[in-house]
Amino acid sequence: MTFAETALLGFRLVPLQRFALGDRWRTEAMRSYSGPVLYWFTRGQGRITVNGVTRGYGPHNAILLPAGTMHGFDMMGQVSGVALFFPRDSGIDMPVNALHLRLRDSQSQSEMAHQLESVQRELQLGAEAMERALQHHAGLLTVWMERQAGPAALDDGTDQCAADRISAAFTALIERDFRTGHGVSDYAAQLGVTATHLSRCCKITSGRTASALLQDRVHFEARRLLRETRVPIKDVAQSLGFRSAAYFTRAFHLKTGQTPSAFRRAG
Repeated sequence: MTFAETALLGFRLVPLQRFALGDRWRTEAMRSYSGPVLYWFTRGQGRITVNGVTRGYGPHNAILLPAGTMHGFDMMGQVSGVALFFPRDSGIDMPVNALHLRLRDSQSQSEMAHQLESVQRELQLGAEAMERALQHHAGLLTVWMERQAGPAALDDGTDQCAADRISAAFTALIERDFRTGHGVSDYAAQLGVTATHLSRCCKITSGRTASALLQDRVHFEARRLLRETRVPIKDVAQSLGFRSAAYFTRAFHLKTGQTPSAFRRAG
């Protein structure tokens, strides 16, 4: 099926191919959204990091993330599918935890596709009572996914290990405090562990150090602000906890290979 990007009433349905046409940081860098998001991969494979834990995805994988979930994913080769963005205040009773479904049988794959087609049809029709219809369709979709998942969530049915728990707690703190300028040692102290142990846990769960995850989240937000707003660079730096605009410029250049002003002009 072909999905056209649609935006109405806060619901957005975006082909994953659209992500592939843009800068890689838009998918690979750590970020979160103010509303829930569902990724439905129909072809291709890659890795997705959710709450500091990296796992692979492949065809017919559905990943539902609650609002504010820090994540990023890469796309190896040709990846097809769709991302469904939910409104922040949709009124839908969403799952508390992230869900990762690997739909292996044709019936469940067809049911998943049908659920998304129903959402797409409502968006395209623009009929009366569409807002209520979208809420019902999206609500049924999330209930269906919860039933498919059963008691398992993103942990593939295995008990969550200590490293996973620490990484998840760390990313939750990042989402709350990444604008403060706190360093890894500050987060480690809040978690009651050493910075070395925290970084070791992140390396085990995601293949990245704690510092790399933190920097990724901060610089995603920096790039987003530079490309999507006209906020002055010094104010971007201040909003993300940098000591000065000059320090932000050095850090941004080290991360991206461009100065903030050059990055903004290139957009």
